Amino acid sequence: MTSRAVGRGGLLRRLEAIADAPGRAVYAGGVATIDHGAERWRVRPAFGLAHEGAYEHVEVGPLVAALREDHLVAVLLVRLGGYAAGVLDGERLVASKVGRRLVHGRHKAGGWSQQRFSRRREGEARSLHEEAAREAVRVLEPWLGRVQHASLGGDRGAVRATIAADGRLAPLAALALPRFLTVPDPRRDVLERVAFDVYAADLEIEALPADGA
Repeated sequence: MTSRAVGRGGLLRRLEAIADAPGRAVYAGGVATIDHGAERWRVRPAFGLAHEGAYEHVEVGPLVAALREDHLVAVLLVRLGGYAAGVLDGERLVASKVGRRLVHGRHKAGGWSQQRFSRRREGEARSLHEEAAREAVRVLEPWLGRVQHASLGGDRGAVRATIAADGRLAPLAALALPRFLTVPDPRRDVLERVAFDVYAADLEIEALPADGA
C-alpha cells in the first residue's frame, strides 16, 4: 500500500477519468473508498468529507464536490530563523507577511560558555516568537472572524510558542487542520506555494486481491 498527499488538481483529473466506471464506492467516516480495476483508493480530502453512502459503481460526485470547494484559510508558518503569515481565499493568497530573525544554532562547548550561549539563544528565540506573533496578528486579525480553517507549519514548538505569545492568535489552534505542514524556511516563495499543500488530499492505494475482495 502506498500513501501520500496529492494535489487536488491532479486528483480531480484522475477521478473524473473513472467516473461511473464499473467498481464500487463507499463514503464513510470522512473517507471515500473506491474500488476500480485492480486497485482500491482511499481518499481523505484536506477539509473533510461529510457525505456517506455506498454505490455499486465508481461514484465520484460527492468526493469531487468536496475537493473542488474553496475555503478561507489562515496560514502560520514558523521556524527558528523565520516566519510567514497569510490568508488563502481558495488558492489565492490575499494577505501576507514574511520575516526573518537570526536564532543561533546549538553550542557544542560546555560549562559557563554553554550556559551563556543557551541564554542568548533562548532570548533570540523568544524575540522571534514575539515578532512573529505581532506580525501574524497584524495580518490575520482582520480575517479571524471569517476564516474557516487554519493551516500551521514549520516547527511545532516554534508555532506553539508564537501562538502562546499573543492571546489573539488562540483561535488558530482551534481551527487548525489535521495536517501540519513540513516546510523549509518560510520565505516568500514558500508561502506563495503553500496552497498546494493546504488543499492536497491524503491518498492511499492498494492492490485488490484477484477475486476483488
